[in-house]
Amino acid sequence: MSTSQQYISVRETAQLLGISERKVMQLIESKELQAYRIADQFLRLKRSEVVEIRNSGDVESETVKFPYASQEKFQDFFRYNDFYLVAIVIILALLYVIFFV
Repeated sequence: MSTSQQYISVRETAQLLGISERKVMQLIESKELQAYRIADQFLRLKRSEVVEIRNSGDVESETVKFPYASQEKFQDFFRYNDFYLVAIVIILALLYVIFFV
């Protein structure tokens, strides 16, 4: 196994354990997980240690789902469809000018 595969990021650890990145950081702070700084910049964890903790069952996976509120749905609709909405308004304005002016 190469060196790059021996160490994994916090995000990969969270995915492997089925928990949030925040929970991984809490486990690191409480010394339940050993983290290593690579080049004094990148926080990495040993894959073998993470797999060992996952297999031991010490960390319970999080299954909390947050509801998708109607206000968020409304905001996302306009955020992701803004181009089409603007295009429709322009087309309707041009049709008004063509047929009624």
